[in-house]
Amino acid sequence: MSNKKTRILIAKPGLDGHDRGAKFIARALRDAGFEVIYTGLRQTPEAIASAAIQEDVQWVGLSCLSGAHNSLFPKVVEILKQKQAEDIKVFGGGVIPSDDIPGLKEAGIKEIFTPGATSKSVIDYINSN
Repeated sequence: MSNKKTRILIAKPGLDGHDRGAKFIARALRDAGFEVIYTGLRQTPEAIASAAIQEDVQWVGLSCLSGAHNSLFPKVVEILKQKQAEDIKVFGGGVIPSDDIPGLKEAGIKEIFTPGATSKSVIDYINSN
């Protein structure tokens, strides 16, 4: 699939007010040729899932620094499934302890990018999946 046809929604679920990393990834993905939609701060899982469906994206990237990733990330996946949009893949990033990653993947998060991950690693992951 060509980068120009791949649409990615970047979202900040919950009350986390820090979006520097999300904006960095959104710009890097855009610069790599993807179509990127950034929803802004303090989005509910319901709003994120609805926006992903309305924008006809193939990927949702979630960013969380508040520690609420274990509840918010799986909730987005759950809502996408409820809305028959389980073909939309979800990846996450932020300050996420390595112990939490297996549970997030079991909940349907395709990949987790922790601090120090390069934009190239995110782009390469999306291109290969």
